[in-house]
Amino acid sequence: MAARFSELVIDSRDPEALAAWWAEVLGYRVLGRDEDGAVEIGPEAGFGGAAPTLVFTPVGEYETAKSRLHVDLNATDRDQDAELQRLLDLGATRADVGQTGEESWHVLADPEGNPFCLLRRRLHPL
Repeated sequence: MAARFSELVIDSRDPEALAAWWAEVLGYRVLGRDEDGAVEIGPEAGFGGAAPTLVFTPVGEYETAKSRLHVDLNATDRDQDAELQRLLDLGATRADVGQTGEESWHVLADPEGNPFCLLRRRLHPL
């Protein structure tokens, strides 16, 4: 028996805006909204499918400590350079976490400054 990674909860200053941004990046849709302001996005299949859902929860105070978790992305329908440009056009920014410049991936940040990486290898869409 094993566990499955089903969803990732992300603290956010503006859950609606950040959920919309990540939905655009990942090709997800809004699955639901809670009374507390949380927004869940996920693939068309919804919760429990092959890909995890993301839940953006509102926080009053935002931590400024280094994040111990980040997301890695892979392009599905274009090469890494084209996907990098798409992400930058959507509002991602380049981030410096101490990389040397020789890496095969790019370190970026979403509109709220959460770091993520764009890896080189292209994956098949789900």
